[in-house]
Amino acid sequence: MAFNHLPAAMHDALEALSVMAVTHSVPMAKNQRPSRPAGDTGSRPSPGVVLDRLAAGESRSSRITHTEHMPAREGRHAVWPHRIRPEVIAAITEAGIEHPWAHQAEAAEHALDGESVVIATGTASGKSLAYLAPVLTTLLDGSEAPNGRGATALYLSPTKALAADQRRAVRELAAPLGNRIRPAVYDGDTPVEEREWVRQYANYVLTNPDMLHRGILPSHPRWASFLRALRYVVIDECHTYRGVFGSHVAQVLRRLRRICARYGSEPVFLLASATSAEPARAAARLTGLPVTEVSDDASPRGELVFALWEPPLTELHGERGAPVRRTATAETADLLTDLTRQGVRSVAFVRSRRGAELISVIAQERLAETDRALARRVAAYRGGYLPEERRALEQALHSGELLGLAATTALELGVDVSGLDAVLIAGYPGTRASLWQQAGRAGRSGEGALAVLIARDDPLDTFLVHHPEAIFEQPVESTVLDPDNPYVLAPHLCAAAAELPLTEPDLALFGPAAPGLLPQLEGAGLLRRRSTGWYWTRRERAADLTDIRGGGGSPVRIVESGTGRLLGTVDEAASHSAVHEGAVHLHQGRTYLVRELDLKDSVALVEEAVPPYSTTARDTTSIAVLDTETEIPWGAGRLCFGSVEVTNQVVSFLRRRLITGEVLGETKLDLPPRTLRTRAVWWTVTEDQLDAARITPEILGGALHAAEHASIGMLPLFATCDRWDIGGVSVPLHPDTLLPTVFVYDGHPGGAGFAERAFHTARAWLTATREAIASCECDAGCPSCIQSPKCGNGNDPLHKRGAVRLLTELLRPTPQTPQTPQTPETPEAARREASGAPPAPGAPATPTGPEAPAAPTGPPST
Repeated sequence: MAFNHLPAAMHDALEALSVMAVTHSVPMAKNQRPSRPAGDTGSRPSPGVVLDRLAAGESRSSRITHTEHMPAREGRHAVWPHRIRPEVIAAITEAGIEHPWAHQAEAAEHALDGESVVIATGTASGKSLAYLAPVLTTLLDGSEAPNGRGATALYLSPTKALAADQRRAVRELAAPLGNRIRPAVYDGDTPVEEREWVRQYANYVLTNPDMLHRGILPSHPRWASFLRALRYVVIDECHTYRGVFGSHVAQVLRRLRRICARYGSEPVFLLASATSAEPARAAARLTGLPVTEVSDDASPRGELVFALWEPPLTELHGERGAPVRRTATAETADLLTDLTRQGVRSVAFVRSRRGAELISVIAQERLAETDRALARRVAAYRGGYLPEERRALEQALHSGELLGLAATTALELGVDVSGLDAVLIAGYPGTRASLWQQAGRAGRSGEGALAVLIARDDPLDTFLVHHPEAIFEQPVESTVLDPDNPYVLAPHLCAAAAELPLTEPDLALFGPAAPGLLPQLEGAGLLRRRSTGWYWTRRERAADLTDIRGGGGSPVRIVESGTGRLLGTVDEAASHSAVHEGAVHLHQGRTYLVRELDLKDSVALVEEAVPPYSTTARDTTSIAVLDTETEIPWGAGRLCFGSVEVTNQVVSFLRRRLITGEVLGETKLDLPPRTLRTRAVWWTVTEDQLDAARITPEILGGALHAAEHASIGMLPLFATCDRWDIGGVSVPLHPDTLLPTVFVYDGHPGGAGFAERAFHTARAWLTATREAIASCECDAGCPSCIQSPKCGNGNDPLHKRGAVRLLTELLRPTPQTPQTPQTPETPEAARREASGAPPAPGAPATPTGPEAPAAPTGPPST
């Protein structure tokens, strides 16, 4: 029997936007304190005072496991490069910014020199202004051309909300420059009647990679004048482009560069990133170009008080009688309620749409008991809302009408908000980079701020709140992406051929895997080779072959059965677990039950209800080894990395009591299985190792299963993923290895680079896993160490002590694991890294997958 834990891409309603970052619009780059938002009056209490109020009472104070005090920092000024036009400097001064910070001036200098540059500095450090100063200067120069548009710029953001907010910021900054600067948003919400004006007259177009992929590049003749004049491409929040999504965006950018070259332009790329490890290397991998790094943050910073908060154990018992902690959702709702009553402007970041809705509903109900007006100043914000709903919430938050907000990353990558006093983070967001970006949302006016990480009942969260050094003394992670993944590359080669026939010289742009894929695409009848190149052969749009966010398939529409009203959508990949028959769906504080899931027509019919429970899908998984690419001795066993095929089926769902999470019952489901070809790391153990660890056949399955769960929970410390990006299977006797085996795999077609990073850091990763299990205060295992909320086997069997003994024995020898690839040291290595060429001899190879899909009609179902 195999025991499994699955990623979000296969069965979870939680959002997998990998992403997690913060917007930096121009007003927040001010070197003086901005005015306070409407509805926010009086002096602010210090962050220490706010925390003391939250922790008042004996039961509350004991929940704080650590408090980190980060002192304020002075800023360092510079002067703008002399090539920045006086009108632009005057506009910046009128906005209240007298002098740039040193990193802003340095980045602007590189941009004006025609060098692609990545600005990797902290939250609210003025990254937007660093690229806007040279961009506005160039656009003004272009406005003097006979056609009035001799230069253009393209701005890419991960979300529509961020693009809309940046347009507002650019309009405010450029107002003194008149109509020579014409910013416009071009996305799925742009009315049809406005789109032609944008193509013909806008000189600063703000969009997202999805629209570039599906709308602009396939219709490039209609954008000819804009692309011919393109001088800069701004990529905001570029650290969010990781994993499969980042790999897709990397290929979209290569398609953009190819089209621009045909029109005679060669734009400079300006990237803004959160503080991250090796930002220049990641930016080069993303764009395919050498990129200069600016990472010395010269902006000032107010005091930050950062508290780690662990909810208490309850009297309840969960699966297999395990002790249960109070949920992070309930704890965060309490804290948001208290902050709102204190008049503290706050955002609570939550990992799931459901969690955001629950927190806002609970806070509203508790506030309404004392002040109904105050209850109206708390709301939820998440993906899946209709455009008009999003815009209304964004405006209310920006104006200060909202005092508290429970938000997913849809807001984190959305609107720049000044004057926030506190940030609540309900569960570790997956990476240290994301954690710091969310924490940086408070205190953006340069004043003191409070951040609180509320631990979920989860191995990684529990480990972090008791090991603060893992947060405060470790650098942020490197960004992982693999543009050569054949499941990513193949559909983009088709899209490129549909835009302009592919030629031999084009192939170098798309990386070393491209030539090998073309014969397979020809064989599948997707491309046809002629003397001048490769041509797209089908009538349908090639850009529709893939969803660049990795979802695959058409989104499932959520429709109210009685009225026919569209409530929202959910990714097809998540529909089996999110909107199966009987699932509970939350939308803007209202609860709905799914009555029918029609997979053929991609519709889930729901009706409003008030069930006293939430639902969680259960599934079964099997895994087959397709190819072992690398393996090394691991004591008597082996540590391996390679390609696998995962088969998964959602088979039932649990009903859990709200707030407590107590299981009320289980209902069977009849849904089709799905298969996924991806990359995995796995390790085997031998009979001798089992004997040394005192693992008998009776507890073997439980020990392996427990080690698998905990290792999945700990991997985000070592790779830029969260536990919903990865899955796992443990098998007492696997038919391919003929040994007890634990697999951890990427939850995306072709892989996302996470399993490879796990292979390279296996000893540190599994050492932390063992420590997390051994140090947990429970007796036999609980959600804080070895139980998983997504286990397809109902967390049975699990054996905590067996897992500790097994990992201890496994780690006894010192395996010679390959080292994590480092930044290229030589120009040749840098060129190879930027272009996607194979590493030099002796360098670690980047996996490219075992084969291309036979017919890339989108990623395989997951």
